[in-house]
Amino acid sequence: MIGAIAQPAEADSGLTHPDSVLFDLDGTLIDSRAAFVHSMNHALQAVGLSPRAAAELHGYLGPPIQETLTAHLHVPAELLGPVIASYREHYAAHGAAETTVYPGIFDLLERLHGRVRLAVATSKPEPTAAQMLHALGLDAFFEAICGPRLEATSEPKAVTVGRALERLAERTEVRRAVMVGDRLYDVIGARQHGLPTIGVLWGVGSEAELRGAGAAALLASPDGLPALLGL
Repeated sequence: MIGAIAQPAEADSGLTHPDSVLFDLDGTLIDSRAAFVHSMNHALQAVGLSPRAAAELHGYLGPPIQETLTAHLHVPAELLGPVIASYREHYAAHGAAETTVYPGIFDLLERLHGRVRLAVATSKPEPTAAQMLHALGLDAFFEAICGPRLEATSEPKAVTVGRALERLAERTEVRRAVMVGDRLYDVIGARQHGLPTIGVLWGVGSEAELRGAGAAALLASPDGLPALLGL
């Protein structure tokens, strides 16, 4: 539906007729805000730090957890390891039950599957992302699910996007790919590989954030994506 496009792509933006589409995970395919907030506050309180309001934490969903803890929550360096370990333990136990698939995503993936190659490029650790997608019944749609290793201290989104492209290319050359995400990190990371990004407005990132980062188009609902891609 063209009406679902908040900002139409320019003719030369490289969005139409891709052979591959890379999706961000949190804020794009799944609504994991409750899981993130509960696990983060559990972890902060486990080391004696004060919990944060949900509205504040929602703004930190997207970058690697180490960046959130150091740059935004100012967790002391000596507490980073224990906080991350506690967060991941709580998330592994409760994350799937507190996470939902955004309305329209199942139908979108069913429509795209088999017509274009699909991959996930997320800042969530790869094993966690794969488990979450499996628990929510989404994993079968994707040829590659890529994220940082569990032991990685920090991984820029560009590195994750590059890994997704490499895994797709192991089977067949990727000639024309597009990124779909809800945060500026997705736009910036994709741009470093020459990929345009479609910014989605149902996630955490705002229209202003996505426009400012240089998204090629903005999308208000999942059902508008096939038309935007020319599929």
